[in-house]
Amino acid sequence: MIELILSFLGIENIETFSKALVLAASAIGAAAAMVAGLGPGVGEGYAVGKACKTIGRYPESSGAVTRTMFIGCAISESMGIFAFVVAMIIMFINPFIENL
Repeated sequence: MIELILSFLGIENIETFSKALVLAASAIGAAAAMVAGLGPGVGEGYAVGKACKTIGRYPESSGAVTRTMFIGCAISESMGIFAFVVAMIIMFINPFIENL
């Protein structure tokens, strides 16, 4: 059935088509992984804004608020970094090509 569809589309070599399909799906997966990098950016901006607002209202608590903010930003940034690493692995190392 697949051969019939591929011949209808004018594709003679199924291996080349399979490799192109895996590469296209990998690009879509890498793009989806990078969308996960938007969350930490929005969250960190919100957290820093709230920390600045708190420090403005209560200047004596600036040390504790700043320390807590930096720890929270570092933890949330790790998710963005992991998403970037996954996207780079999918795009350039691509473990799925070897299974064809």
